[in-house]
Amino acid sequence: MDFDYSPKVLDLKARLEAFMAEHIYPNESLLLAEIATGDRWQAPALMEDIKRAARAAGLWNLWLPASERGAGLTNLEYAPLCEVMGRSPFAPEAFNCSAPDTGNMEVLERYGTEAQKQQWLLPLLDGRIRSAFAMTEPDVASSDATNVATSIRRDGADYVINGRKWWTSGAPDPRCRIMIVMGKTAPDNPDRHRQQSMILVPLPHPGVTVKRALPVFGYDDAPHGHGEVMFENVRVPADNMLLGEGRGFEIAQGRLGPGRIHHCMRLIGLAERALERMCRRTLTRVAFGRAVAEQTVTQERIAESRILIEQARLLTLKAADMMDKRGNKAAAAEIAMIKVAAPNMACRVIDWAIQAFGGAGVTEDYGLAQAYATARMLRLADGPDEVHRNQIARLELRRYQGPESLTGGSAGVVPPDPGPAMRDRPVWIA
Repeated sequence: MDFDYSPKVLDLKARLEAFMAEHIYPNESLLLAEIATGDRWQAPALMEDIKRAARAAGLWNLWLPASERGAGLTNLEYAPLCEVMGRSPFAPEAFNCSAPDTGNMEVLERYGTEAQKQQWLLPLLDGRIRSAFAMTEPDVASSDATNVATSIRRDGADYVINGRKWWTSGAPDPRCRIMIVMGKTAPDNPDRHRQQSMILVPLPHPGVTVKRALPVFGYDDAPHGHGEVMFENVRVPADNMLLGEGRGFEIAQGRLGPGRIHHCMRLIGLAERALERMCRRTLTRVAFGRAVAEQTVTQERIAESRILIEQARLLTLKAADMMDKRGNKAAAAEIAMIKVAAPNMACRVIDWAIQAFGGAGVTEDYGLAQAYATARMLRLADGPDEVHRNQIARLELRRYQGPESLTGGSAGVVPPDPGPAMRDRPVWIA
């Protein structure tokens, strides 16, 4: 594995960092102030100015791999750029690289018809509209996606949708013009993974009601937000079906792989900035006659933070490399591992940064409280830790089961059981 950044990536990274220094960091407080003034659910004009500047600088749609419409970067090449964007909550949107739009655009790019691409993908790539992804439901355990109960019923030339979704990111945004909805078209299919389908719902639309924006630890993420959405006899043309009936679970797996690793890439940037703030703060604050940075407990936390970040970065790069070389399915274990490791790492590092700031850390003055809320949410979003750990364990156990157990996953050949005589022999450690 060669994780050296190519000259192309180094150039993009330098340009991206320069743009962040000029346009993003100095404007974070101004963007927050504009959102807080008047209607919180209107896009700040300043963000639109920044987006125009990013596009003019050639820093646009960097996320889209292997496509003439994007930068043509691999997942491995995109990782350090996504990490830089993750340092600020405003940066991903500025470069048209924010969730859920990237995942939705990838779905349309991979699975959409030419007509669907013309109608929805091109405006999304241009940044003229935004989108939402409706999968999670409040009335079932959505960590098991086969539980999704929203009904998508064929009626002549249309489909009729009824159900209730929540944590539909992007739904409260007034710029949201298209929503991808996952529901059941064949609830009686004996194959539980062929019961679901995904369909496109244009917005605004009769019967679609955004009941509320759901806050995350008090943060509503306006003007984008995460909505609770009702679908009451929502009628859309049959041509809005993605890929075909019964293909929803397949699409979800294809969508969530890149989406999960993008979250992890951004979390590394978020944790880096928290560590940076912790170091700067503790170097300038004096307690009990010496700088807080000189306290042993502070140094231990700084050191451990660096170790955790580097570990997460390396696993992210390994997963991205496997996705590029062997495909998302072959990289399932690595994607699941980093999806557990990165949010937990970020939660730990940010929590230590908050502790170093004292009372200031839990205010909104330094962005750490919101950063923690984001990292903690991502232990649930795109699948909770427990589901990913179960998947990792099943893949690991599979290497030891059946005749195929002699050739396992990334660890290579599995040695045979040494037998009871050797297995029960004590091991002495000097």
